[in-house]
Amino acid sequence: MNKQTINTALLAYGFSGKHFFAPFLEVHKGFELKGAWERSKKKIQKDYEGKISYPSLEALLADEDIDLVVVNTPIDTHYDFAKKVLEAGKNVIVEKAFTNTAEEAKTLHELAKSKGLNLFVFQNRRYDSDFRTTKKIIETGKLGKIVEANISYDFFVPEVRGDVHTEHPKSGGEFNNRGSHITDQAVSLFGIPAAVQADFAAFRPNSLVEDYFQVTLIYPDKRVKLRATDISLEHQPGYVIHGLNGSYIQNRTDIQEDKLVAGVKPHEGDWVNHETYSEGTLAFLQNGNKVIDSIKTEIGNYYDYFEDVYQTLANEAPAQVSGYDGYRNMVVMDAVRESVESGKVIKIDYHDITA
Repeated sequence: MNKQTINTALLAYGFSGKHFFAPFLEVHKGFELKGAWERSKKKIQKDYEGKISYPSLEALLADEDIDLVVVNTPIDTHYDFAKKVLEAGKNVIVEKAFTNTAEEAKTLHELAKSKGLNLFVFQNRRYDSDFRTTKKIIETGKLGKIVEANISYDFFVPEVRGDVHTEHPKSGGEFNNRGSHITDQAVSLFGIPAAVQADFAAFRPNSLVEDYFQVTLIYPDKRVKLRATDISLEHQPGYVIHGLNGSYIQNRTDIQEDKLVAGVKPHEGDWVNHETYSEGTLAFLQNGNKVIDSIKTEIGNYYDYFEDVYQTLANEAPAQVSGYDGYRNMVVMDAVRESVESGKVIKIDYHDITA
């Protein structure tokens, strides 16, 4: 693309548009936030003077200045909207969960490739401090061969709120919401499993979708367990990793979302003061002796996601979370849903596609 300023528009200015996208697009000098498609309430102009409130998707796509569109609408609309954006000749970021099925993800990936466009998936939790720290520990090799990994993402929301993104059958429940993040993290760390076994439940009164899930990703040499619940007043550690030479325990400590909701303006670098974060615990064998270390938390910053997108669009750097990554993630998520519906272990017969 080789363009120094990426003109960007949002397809919604609700929670994610206001907190996860607009602040970073405004502070990153490589992006120009042009506006958002707003169906009723015109909020973006109150927060950002001079931005456009597009009356329709057609009006937004007709704007020739727009280079990049963020599809941050309910999950069941992602495929149709992303397809229209690509057909209009514009690059696109699609919120998680990427699509409803792996087949939809594959279609979007191939459409983007055929048009020479870039398709990104918004997996911002790869840029969380706790995940970055866990990934770094695994990469040191101090744990030895990994045989078990447990990734949890607990909340305490004991009553249904009516959120169309996380509590409506069309968009799915917590597996599509938080599950899409931790499935992506597992696949990015360990690849696609050979099989999956999963269990969903709805424990909250009047819940129309799952508010609890437990998934086992079955690899020939390891097991990776993914779980979340909306009824957790005291949360389990976010990451527990066991290897033949040691273990690592890391709490889920990233507070970027809390700061963004509180109105703190992000920037490049350590904008949430990671010095205050709790440390992880690494236990490993060294010369036959058990060593226990407290591990300083890595800096997490969603700004880095947008920097990666910018480098791809402006300087043709490889995309860090592309439509290809989204497809691989959806292959696993499809198998998880099939396991829930059938009550069986589902083998994954994965056929790779061109990245």
